[in-house]
Amino acid sequence: MKLVLDSKERNIAGFRVKAARLQNKMTQKELSVKLETLAIYIDRASISKLEQQKRIITDIELIGLSQVLNVSVTWLLGLE
Repeated sequence: MKLVLDSKERNIAGFRVKAARLQNKMTQKELSVKLETLAIYIDRASISKLEQQKRIITDIELIGLSQVLNVSVTWLLGLE
């Protein structure tokens, strides 16, 4: 099945991921390393794409990001 998107944005959480990362005074590389401890492998370049909404975020990645960044999944999704 082909993924069809109407806009260029590939996710809705990217801007909040960046905001939370900066709030935690963390680099993209540090975020990548912390995610690896949860067996979630996203390299620094992919985190950059994720934050720019150029990369899709899987549900497992979203949960890991919320844990590492100490924010809720609903906050990352802009629901609170």
